[in-house]
Amino acid sequence: MTTVESPVAFNSALLVDSSLFLKAMVQQIRANDPYGTFRHWADELLLKPYVLSKTQKREISVEGEVDPITQSRIMAFYRAIAYCIEAETGQLSQVVIDLSHEGFGWVLIFSGRLILVSKTLRDAQRFGFDSLEKLSAEGEKLAAKGIDLARQYPTVCDL
Repeated sequence: MTTVESPVAFNSALLVDSSLFLKAMVQQIRANDPYGTFRHWADELLLKPYVLSKTQKREISVEGEVDPITQSRIMAFYRAIAYCIEAETGQLSQVVIDLSHEGFGWVLIFSGRLILVSKTLRDAQRFGFDSLEKLSAEGEKLAAKGIDLARQYPTVCDL
């Protein structure tokens, strides 16, 4: 008897292998796993919580506080962006997130005195993307903008 891998799992595995941003996401998730729980998990399984359909998002209440697991997912997403910027430019990049208990806030990725990425967060309880492709595209878009700024103003990054 042979096992046949589903086309969806196969396609998502190919996407993770081909996307530098998704590899950085997996790296950030594993780096923040103090007990090694995710050590043997497939990359696609680690990224699965980031994919939420519109129906799934609507089912998540925005009335309560943002749970710590969602906060760590948000942090891993933006740290992966900072990692991509740092890897491409050589400029040390840091992430700051200010998130209220209601799910509103902002994210800054900066290098030296230069803000590379500034993003407002709304309804953080529902943080997620429609697909792995959209997750990858959004991360790569924000990283590209940060890379462009870091290359335009390298002296400000060094301060």
